[in-house]
Amino acid sequence: AGGSPFDDALASELATEDDLTLMCGRYEGFDERVHEHLATDVVSIGPYVLAGGELAAMVVCDAVLRKLPGSLGHADSALEESFSAALDGAPEYPHYTRPAEWRGHGVPEVLCSGDHSRVRAWRLEQSRRRAGCES
Repeated sequence: AGGSPFDDALASELATEDDLTLMCGRYEGFDERVHEHLATDVVSIGPYVLAGGELAAMVVCDAVLRKLPGSLGHADSALEESFSAALDGAPEYPHYTRPAEWRGHGVPEVLCSGDHSRVRAWRLEQSRRRAGCES
């Protein structure tokens, strides 16, 4: 338990490293000498306890690997997503797919307008709302 909180900024930082070694504790974790003399960093994926560190390591791997060049379908895919600089660290805005109406619920008009500047403004506003920062 314990360690620095793992977040998107740390994932980006780790993605620049040439090599990473993740050690997964089990039940009570590691001998304290590992922390003192071997580990360079200790991270936490949240304030809860797991039976082992394997799932936490998978979370770290997934978040780091998707930041490496070529890991996503398009180089710009990760630029505007939750917690990115493009959204000022806020959660990503809502997404809508087809059909345009589902069970009486429609897609916001602005998204169907074709006006890219209005769509961008709407997305940023929605992102800020999700973060609890009303505009």
